[in-house]
Amino acid sequence: MSQDKYQLPKVAFSILLALSLRERHGYEIIKQVEEDSNDKIKLGPGALYTSIKQLLKNGFIVEVKHPDDTRRRYYKLTALGMQILEAEVEYFENAVAQAKKRQKLNPAPFNGAA
Repeated sequence: MSQDKYQLPKVAFSILLALSLRERHGYEIIKQVEEDSNDKIKLGPGALYTSIKQLLKNGFIVEVKHPDDTRRRYYKLTALGMQILEAEVEYFENAVAQAKKRQKLNPAPFNGAA
């Protein structure tokens, strides 16, 4: 899979972003995603673990064991996951730069009409 052509769903991107800080278990991921999104993304367990399952399958994250906490599953980014996250961040940085550039060319506020 080419990282140039792969685009993550918003929830998957948010999970990878949360895991870029450190390995975490599910509840920690949920809380970090909420914080990172200013409470705009509220993950429930179903959405979280559906995304985690896909991220594991794609090799973007791995499950890690913690000898001190055997009841929870912890996850961390793989090198591939970090590459995908970096490519996504670069895409968004580029998109924001383009949006700012276009706003300078046409500073009229957007009113939703085409």
